[in-house]
Amino acid sequence: PAAAGMTVTTESPRLSRLRKTIIELLLSNHPNDCMCCEATGDCTLQEMAYRYNADSTRFAGEKWNLPLKEDNPFIAYEPNKCIVCGRCVRICNEVVMAGTIGMAGRGFIAMPDTAFSKPRSLENCEFCGQCVSTCPTGALTDRKSRGTGRLNEVTRVKTTCSYCGTGCNFFLKVKGDRVVGVASDFKAPVNKGNLCIKGRYGYDFIHSKERLTTPLIREGEGFREASWDEALELVARRFKELIAEHGADKVGGFSSSRCTNEENYLLAKWVRTAIGSNNVDNCARV
Repeated sequence: PAAAGMTVTTESPRLSRLRKTIIELLLSNHPNDCMCCEATGDCTLQEMAYRYNADSTRFAGEKWNLPLKEDNPFIAYEPNKCIVCGRCVRICNEVVMAGTIGMAGRGFIAMPDTAFSKPRSLENCEFCGQCVSTCPTGALTDRKSRGTGRLNEVTRVKTTCSYCGTGCNFFLKVKGDRVVGVASDFKAPVNKGNLCIKGRYGYDFIHSKERLTTPLIREGEGFREASWDEALELVARRFKELIAEHGADKVGGFSSSRCTNEENYLLAKWVRTAIGSNNVDNCARV
């Protein structure tokens, strides 16, 4: 263990040789398919192999030849690319506290897996994708974003999750004019890279054909599209008519827990000062 006054050497020619050998041993049981791997450009093993000029052919021996596991809609597991670092197991057990995966097998066949290799849906998996976010290779990948673009093909746009009021930050992977995936922001002060299933995989609504993109005004039994100016003018007029006829106490504001604290505050202030009513509530109240 570390102790006061200890001198630790992290870089030296000997350490570099040791690291190079370890990487070459890992590469001896790793597929040489970087050209078509989903993690190319975002792979720690690839980065370290390049940094230490590792020779992938130095060691030869038996290699894993295991099938791809796609037993759920969100996470693909390709054990042949696993380097048995255990990061997925630790984040599942120590951070998420789900205990869905652990180390199975011994020796050469040891690898992360569910109990008795059951589907994740039968092992109380939350499908938060934390294991995918911490995987240093392409062993664990997001099924929803596979084949949609590599690291150099997408732009990362920082945003705040809109599903609840926690305010988790993450990066949207944008290719062209479409959101194709989500990446963790490990420097986010609120969630520190952690996400739930909604934050990581619930982005389909962005490009849904059922999403409303313009205001609608009811006319008879249907609706017609309108501009924002026309819609806001109608709302303001109806509010004034309602207040004049029934009083300000007949108007209230009901906010959403998906809004930020600032947005909830603004709604409460608007209802109390502009409308003159104390009828303010939130769907998160119990």
